[in-house]
Amino acid sequence: MSSKKLTGLFFGSFNPIHIGHLAIANYMLEFSEMNEIWMIVSPHNPLKNKQSLAPDYHRLEMVKSAIGDHTRMKASDVEFKLPKPSYTIDTLTYLSEKYPSRKFALIMGADNLNSFEKWKNYQLILENYQIFVYPRPDFDLQKVKFEGDIKITDAPLMEISSSFIRDAIKKGKDIRFYLHDKVFEYIGECGLYK
Repeated sequence: MSSKKLTGLFFGSFNPIHIGHLAIANYMLEFSEMNEIWMIVSPHNPLKNKQSLAPDYHRLEMVKSAIGDHTRMKASDVEFKLPKPSYTIDTLTYLSEKYPSRKFALIMGADNLNSFEKWKNYQLILENYQIFVYPRPDFDLQKVKFEGDIKITDAPLMEISSSFIRDAIKKGKDIRFYLHDKVFEYIGECGLYK
């Protein structure tokens, strides 16, 4: 079992992907036992509002642009092909069956632990997958109440959000340093979030 490559799954709307996402992915690759990270672009989180979501294609392209030629990260559209709404357990099960030579782990922000009991079959995730948790503002990591292979990481605390970026773009603010250069260009060229 331990000889399997550990692949971290970083789920997100990536609406848009920003430097906070990239810094966390980079941290997980360099400071955990993960061999690689797949950025899973989610079509629609059942617990989030769909209204401000850029089309799937654009969000996937932004993730691909941000990752560039990094050999240990990849953008994944696996959830685009699965039934909607997408549930993490279904994606984990699908990937585990499709890639039996890999071991998958979940990367999540500490804030997700607040609603984790609302996730479909969350007990199965706890029983079968490692979870790497990165800190989020206003969440005490000492209060984790779940039993399972949960690793609390010392990843940098990122107080940047995609909603902040979307709001800033709507207001005409220059937020180029919050985004990878290619993502910043892509948003401008496609007129996203205006």
